[in-house]
Amino acid sequence: MNTGNLLWSLLFSSMGFAYFVYGKRQQRLTALLAGVALMVYPYFIANTLLLVILGTALCAAPFFISA
Repeated sequence: MNTGNLLWSLLFSSMGFAYFVYGKRQQRLTALLAGVALMVYPYFIANTLLLVILGTALCAAPFFISA
């Protein structure tokens, strides 16, 4: 794991925690699930570019998918 991968993982996991708390308080399932996914997926992705692309897509998902 390199430094860039570690910093991007920290950023997306922090955003995932914020989405999780927001989704739980506002009872929004899409934000809640996106938050869980953002907190978990960095453990399984080793490629930094793929990490950034997938993280950006997961961050944008609650704005385009409404449940």
